[in-house]
Amino acid sequence: MKAVSAALANFTQDDISKIEKEGQYNLSIDSEPVILQLAEVEITSEDIPGWTVANRGALTVALDITVTPELEHEGNAREFVNRIQKIRKDSGFQLTDRIEVKVAASNGLKNSLAQFNDYICAEILADKLELVPEIEDGTEIEINDISLKVIVLKKG
Repeated sequence: MKAVSAALANFTQDDISKIEKEGQYNLSIDSEPVILQLAEVEITSEDIPGWTVANRGALTVALDITVTPELEHEGNAREFVNRIQKIRKDSGFQLTDRIEVKVAASNGLKNSLAQFNDYICAEILADKLELVPEIEDGTEIEINDISLKVIVLKKG
C-alpha cells in the first residue's frame, strides 16, 4: 500500500485525467504490474488561494473570487441601478419616463457612482445623476451595507 500511495502522490494532471477517462490505471510497483481501478481511489480538489474549486464527476471548475477595486465599483453601480429602478417602480413611473437623480454618497460609493455615471444614467433613463454633499429629505437606500439618500424626480 505504501508503494501505491507513493505512486499516487506523484500523479500528474494527465495521470489523473487518464484514470478518470479509462476507469483504471496501470502501475508498476516493484516491477509487478498493478491495475488501479477508479473505484479504489478518491480524487479530490483543493482550493487555491483566491479561487474556489468545485467538481462533479470528471468536470472541475475553478472560479477566481478576488474582488478587485474595479469589480467593487461596478458592483456598487449595479446595486445602485437596482435600487433606483425599485424607486421608479414604487413611484409609479412609466418605463419611458425620464428622471433626474440627486444622491448624497460617501467616498467609496461616490467614486463608484462617478466612475459609472454614464452606465447608471443609461440604465435608469436619467438625464442627470448629481452627486451632492448632503440631502435633508429623500429616500434612504442601502448599497452593500452603506446607507445613502437619494432624490428621484420625474422630468416634465
